[in-house]
Amino acid sequence: MSDKKSAWRSPWFLFWIALLVAVVSANVVMIYLSVGANPGLVVEDYYDRGQDFENNLIKRRASNPGWQMRVEPPAEVVGVAEPARFRFHLADRNGNWLEPEPDMVTFYAYRPADSSQDFSVPMHRVGPGEYEAEVSFPLKGVWDILVSVRRGEQEYHAPHRLSAGVINTL
Repeated sequence: MSDKKSAWRSPWFLFWIALLVAVVSANVVMIYLSVGANPGLVVEDYYDRGQDFENNLIKRRASNPGWQMRVEPPAEVVGVAEPARFRFHLADRNGNWLEPEPDMVTFYAYRPADSSQDFSVPMHRVGPGEYEAEVSFPLKGVWDILVSVRRGEQEYHAPHRLSAGVINTL
């Protein structure tokens, strides 16, 4: 007589079934989270902006004035909703302050994980080629900083990345 065992009693069969269920479950959870939590990192007019990307990049490089731009963050951005003073230094190619001064200098803060938290603050001139703004971040974590300098129709940017409310132990 042949003694047939059920496949459900084999440990190998149960292992492969459990592995398959775990993979499918993980994929379902990831799909649910990605649909439910849109990070909003897409620009509204992405198609129009991308149409002439290469031409715009060439134009920007050709019109680059060679300014020296430097974002100077505070030593630590310790807490959330606590004001921190950011400084920005702007000079021409030779290190002299710009004559005439730019029309506007703006501090932009972008939250990579949540675009609804993005904000901007105008920077005020505190000396020749020096600007500052007092900024309070609403959430802990990584923020992309962009200081934008506008003179006439031209706009130039100085990027910086920081962690707010997170103490670095490195």
